[in-house]
Amino acid sequence: MNRAVDMGVVALGAGLLAFGGYAGLVLAPPDSMMGDVYRILYVHVPAGWIALLAFTVNAGASVTYLFTSGLRSDALAEATAETGVLMASLSLITGSIWAKPTWDTWWTWDPRLTSMAVVWLAYLGYLVLRRLIEDPEQRATLSAAAGILIAIGVPIVWYSVKWWNSIHQAQSNPDSVSSPMAWVLRLNAFAFLFLWIGFLLARFRVARHEQARSLAPPPPRLAESEAVTP
Repeated sequence: MNRAVDMGVVALGAGLLAFGGYAGLVLAPPDSMMGDVYRILYVHVPAGWIALLAFTVNAGASVTYLFTSGLRSDALAEATAETGVLMASLSLITGSIWAKPTWDTWWTWDPRLTSMAVVWLAYLGYLVLRRLIEDPEQRATLSAAAGILIAIGVPIVWYSVKWWNSIHQAQSNPDSVSSPMAWVLRLNAFAFLFLWIGFLLARFRVARHEQARSLAPPPPRLAESEAVTP
């Protein structure tokens, strides 16, 4: 049943993304300044939004674990970190693809790009930390502390274009673009949201299964008399 829910949410997101891709490539008009190059922002911007949402939920789950020691909170923290890194990777890759024809470079140390890259690397380190610690309780506690610390970078990423003057464009949202483009941006944002929720549910279920396996008592050993091979 749980798998059916996961697949259903992912299928809904994939359907919305398919229509959103068509709308972004065909139905939306070209930008007056960037022409057709801007169309990749229909992927870049929602992926970035969802990445920051995932990292915010990770921080909430981390705080909850430190107060309650609930294993579900730890599983949610792990799932949001992995899915957040996935979305952040997509955002950084598409951002670089957009930057090449727009800024004539694949990468520049712009505050928005740099802060996002730092947060992305920090959550990669978070995931490595979870793999290095074998004790479940110690792993959950240290990971929760790390998740809270790293989350400081999330508002820095969000407000970077407002706090510092840079070559990066202003904050992208439906209110900052024309109406023919706004509905396409919203559509793709919901597509990525449902895809993320589906991936999150599936990864959360895997994390809960791994918790149950790690906390299960070892199987009883056979008595020596029963273990003798006939």
